[in-house]
Amino acid sequence: MAETRTIGRSDLETPPLILGGNVFGWTADKATSFAVLDAFVAGGGRMIDTADVYSAWVDGHEGGESETVIGEWLRRRGRRDDVMITTKVGMLPIGDGKGLAPSHIAAAIDASLRRLGTDYVDLYLSHRDDPSQDLGDVAEAFDAAVKAGKVRVVGASNFTVDRLSAAIEAQDAKGAARYEALQNQYNLLERGEYEGALQDYCVAHDIGMTPYYGLARGYLSGKYRTPDDLKGTRSGGVKTYLEGDGPRVLAALDQVAEATGANQAQIALAWIAAQPGIAAPIASATSVKQVEELLGAMELTLDRDQLDALDAASAATETA
Repeated sequence: MAETRTIGRSDLETPPLILGGNVFGWTADKATSFAVLDAFVAGGGRMIDTADVYSAWVDGHEGGESETVIGEWLRRRGRRDDVMITTKVGMLPIGDGKGLAPSHIAAAIDASLRRLGTDYVDLYLSHRDDPSQDLGDVAEAFDAAVKAGKVRVVGASNFTVDRLSAAIEAQDAKGAARYEALQNQYNLLERGEYEGALQDYCVAHDIGMTPYYGLARGYLSGKYRTPDDLKGTRSGGVKTYLEGDGPRVLAALDQVAEATGANQAQIALAWIAAQPGIAAPIASATSVKQVEELLGAMELTLDRDQLDALDAASAATETA
């Protein structure tokens, strides 16, 4: 059975893998999404990540599609207590409200709860910083959602160390609920957003990092090795990895895969989970086969030599 990790100083505990819900209602239709969610929970997964803005970027969508699918799945299975739901606010406007304006936070959480068909979310994140708002007002708005029982724990996403520390100082000054989680990009090919001052701050203040793009838009799964592999992919960022130093990291993943019998995606996620300050990486799946493969990351522990080899190959991409 996979270990569980506590997110920050909260009472939320998850195995070292969170299921990304950005694909639900987009590249995974409802039936596929239900099957993926069923397989994730059956395999020991507990936390499902979504956002109110998923998937407003698709023609004909308005946002909330992922939350709606998850809500329908929760109603169909008839259980809520064995899973945790993370959603976010700040990128999807509602009427005249947008960003982290207190009135918008209040309206957005109610809209998310309606779509999810639940009375509360376990973790509610500021999807991105909003410098136009007073940090004390933002703190009070999130705290009000916690006190109302609509949110268990609050967190932040896409914050710099300066703004995260300032936000937490404002929360402490107000006696408000503190950001216990951070969700920024972090993987073997994208280390700069987290490592350094931000990672040091999170470790020192016990803030659990739950990084997105754990597989670098799928590149670290090993399925994109030649230009021909990119045909049909929705991610232009994969081409950057293919043409850059990504092949060096894939070669290191291949070596560890040969030694462990694990696949490249599992190894890439296990590397993230082994880094200081990490609670659990996020990865998405558009098939039951994919999610079953990802679940193996929860049981995989890399030894020091394997971690060092991956770190060396990855660090080279940062300085090349």
